[in-house]
Amino acid sequence: MLTDPAFYALAIPAVVLLGLSKGGFAGLGAISLPMLAMAISPIQAAAILLPILIAQDVVGVWSFRREWNARVIAELLPGTVVGIGLGWLLAAWVSVDAVMAALGAITILFAVQRIWVERRGAIAAAANAPAWLGSIFGLACGFTSQIAHAGVPPFQMWVIPKRLDHLTLAGTTAVFFATVNWIKVPVYWALGQFTRETLATAAILMPIAILSTIAGVWLVRRVSPERFYHALYALMILVGLKLLWDGLT
Repeated sequence: MLTDPAFYALAIPAVVLLGLSKGGFAGLGAISLPMLAMAISPIQAAAILLPILIAQDVVGVWSFRREWNARVIAELLPGTVVGIGLGWLLAAWVSVDAVMAALGAITILFAVQRIWVERRGAIAAAANAPAWLGSIFGLACGFTSQIAHAGVPPFQMWVIPKRLDHLTLAGTTAVFFATVNWIKVPVYWALGQFTRETLATAAILMPIAILSTIAGVWLVRRVSPERFYHALYALMILVGLKLLWDGLT
């Protein structure tokens, strides 16, 4: 188990943001892995977060179990599996510095994409796009999810034009990423990322993760999160730049 107080100073807010994201505030959790990667290896950080994500998925899926769209998930999953495989190849064949640089780049792109979307510059598939195109977005989703637990932007580019109602969107997001996270388990296991230390650290953070997810489910039905997003995206760009710099120097 990790004992460094500096790690937990970053890990606790990171897990809270991840829980709020799993509770329905999609996108808030994208900064969680970059935050942890400022204290420990991004590969170790990803391994700590995956069991936490799976536990949070249980809360999210149960809460929205009647409000999700199976067709959207079926369109995305084939490409997602391929994307996870490509992410596994990157993690298996390149250095930790290269993974850190990739994480930094993905973090910056995520933040810039979200700022662009919220300024009405949305980049998305057409509402009547053919189903096979979903595999392309799924591939991007699987790759970024495997590397950075940050598959939300390509997912939303495909799903938002479908004009699902708010709760169906939250439920579809919960079920899709719960499926994705279970697909990633054997990949992480094959990479040797589930060590006694990472699993013990994840267990310590688990109660915070579950409580924050429950809070997110409660808040998403009552609060609009837009006011928090711009500050978060600015922070993501700064964190991403630091990780990119650290990975390249």
